[in-house]
Amino acid sequence: MPRADFYLIAKERFREEPLLLVCELARKAYDANLWTLVLARDAEQAETLDEMLWDMGDDAYIPHQIAGDEEDQLTPVLIASPDIDSAMRPLVINLRDDAVEGSFERVLEVVPADDSAREPLRERWKQYKARGMEVKKHDM
Repeated sequence: MPRADFYLIAKERFREEPLLLVCELARKAYDANLWTLVLARDAEQAETLDEMLWDMGDDAYIPHQIAGDEEDQLTPVLIASPDIDSAMRPLVINLRDDAVEGSFERVLEVVPADDSAREPLRERWKQYKARGMEVKKHDM
């Protein structure tokens, strides 16, 4: 059964830089050998994530790239901006405004600390539940 995990940002370091949590999730996924697709909100966010994943520290090499060339299928962590039509992967980290459609095993939703930004994610929670997915919440 597909699963949706909602990560609620609480820790100060994630409040200051929510994409840091995305990098941590991508690292855990890579360590677990899960091929991951990060759905970035826009090209600028994709570039920022790309740079942040290079700067995770000497002991944290995460093979990744921005989607859009023949290397996509060889790269464990793929970052896709909305203008790139990328194939689904077992694990999807969704940073966009809409629930993820398509075939995947697990989707991770990063929930901002800002209350006004949480309302659309409550709606998304309901959408995933309505599709029969197992839904879980994690405080980060």
